[in-house]
Amino acid sequence: MSGGDIAGLVAAGVFLLLVLFLAVPILKLGKVLDEVRHSIKDLSDGAQPLMTEVTATVSTTNEQLKKVDGISNNVADATANLSALSSLVSATVGSPLIKVASFSYGVRSALSARKQGGSRPAGRRSR
Repeated sequence: MSGGDIAGLVAAGVFLLLVLFLAVPILKLGKVLDEVRHSIKDLSDGAQPLMTEVTATVSTTNEQLKKVDGISNNVADATANLSALSSLVSATVGSPLIKVASFSYGVRSALSARKQGGSRPAGRRSR
């Protein structure tokens, strides 16, 4: 055996040790990646029913919101109708009530003036 053969054997032995030294972390990394793959699979299996439930909840919520929208439209219509009715009653009854109140005030003033002295106070005229 020559010096080159011995150097080749030493280099091959060092390369073998290097491969064995690097094989351990690579095997551990492979196990870690397998665990990660299993974890991701478990997460996706658990997420599927959750997504189905969320979809059903959102669908039910949308139906309820449509009902609430209809109710709020009906309330807005009722409010507009009550406002119109209030304006109508105010216009119909308000003016005659004011006239009746002013007439009754005039009658009371005339009666109280008649009781006090029989004539109107000086400086006042009727219209």
